[in-house]
Amino acid sequence: MKKIKLGMIGGGPGAFIGDAHRRASRISNSYQLIGGAFSSDYEKSKQFAAEENLDINRVYTSVDDFIAGELAQNKEDRIQAVAIVTPNALHFEAAKKLLENGFHLICEKPMTFTVDEAVVLEKIVEETNLTFALAHTYTGYPMVRQMKEIVKSGALGTIHRVDAQYYQGWVNSIIQGTDSGITGVWRLEPEHAGMSSCMGDIGVHAFNMIEYTTGLEVKKVLADLNNVKEHVQLDLDGTVLLNLGDNIKGVLRSSQVAAGEENNLSIGIYGSEASLKWSQEDPNFLYMLSDSEPTKVYKPAHAYNSAFAEASHVMPSGHPEGIYEALANIYEGAAKSIRGDEYVIGEFPTVLDGVRGMKFISNVVASDKEGNVWKEL
Repeated sequence: MKKIKLGMIGGGPGAFIGDAHRRASRISNSYQLIGGAFSSDYEKSKQFAAEENLDINRVYTSVDDFIAGELAQNKEDRIQAVAIVTPNALHFEAAKKLLENGFHLICEKPMTFTVDEAVVLEKIVEETNLTFALAHTYTGYPMVRQMKEIVKSGALGTIHRVDAQYYQGWVNSIIQGTDSGITGVWRLEPEHAGMSSCMGDIGVHAFNMIEYTTGLEVKKVLADLNNVKEHVQLDLDGTVLLNLGDNIKGVLRSSQVAAGEENNLSIGIYGSEASLKWSQEDPNFLYMLSDSEPTKVYKPAHAYNSAFAEASHVMPSGHPEGIYEALANIYEGAAKSIRGDEYVIGEFPTVLDGVRGMKFISNVVASDKEGNVWKEL
């Protein structure tokens, strides 16, 4: 099968996210990286291209330069899809220009700086019918997809409660130093990260997991956020009460200052008949609990799983798969859409998930600032 020609904005030398996207695109085996604007420093972009054995003529100084250069190519040689892996502040402008010029997108989250920007992208995607995949990577895990299918089957009965948490500790050591300790950490700077650090970076992943696995939408949020230190401008920790309608309640806890925590994303869905629990740091195990039976354990690569879950792993049973494979599943779902092939709804988060995520972040921040009040999404 002919591979999709892939470009990249950002993600140059030393960028973890850029490297993750490149690995995922290779694992999916549906893309070939052709070129891009990998850094705001053109010399670094050229250096990176040489390391990756890319054609120097397909390395660009900016998004505008990228668009002009690629549109000048013969259509059959032109880059078709672009991964946007820049800091948050640059997502919207790049995405808007690329969509308006006919490029499919795989974009890092949060999708934009504001809800209004997210709505603009939603309209452009609708008008152009281009593929827009949002990198909510955790939806690509086989057992998260199995969780989604079990909930959809009705096996949990009536859902009563949803709990999600995402704890990291990497910021803790930074803020315990002097004020200068946070200089250059763009996720803590409003001009680069936006209105939120903790909720905008990782809390939104927990929010997305709730809506993805349950198929429900959060209706209202009440937030209590914490910047922890006076000199820090954005939230580093917070708790959000959730109202999902129909008497379904939940709580979302997120922190970047939980000392010793690494990447502790977990979710529990509690129903009248049974419950489900999953953790990202132990992703091959999905637990189903009930009052009447022993706990069941689901694992990838077994016939008892749904077709969707089974199509989402590449290794035999007992061989752990991780974050690269999960992101590769999103890339593969996007590839099917780009090619016009049939795909399962849920194979990749869309621009609609981006809008929902921005509404979550915006309303959580507003709830906290207005004195911990309920806000409708």
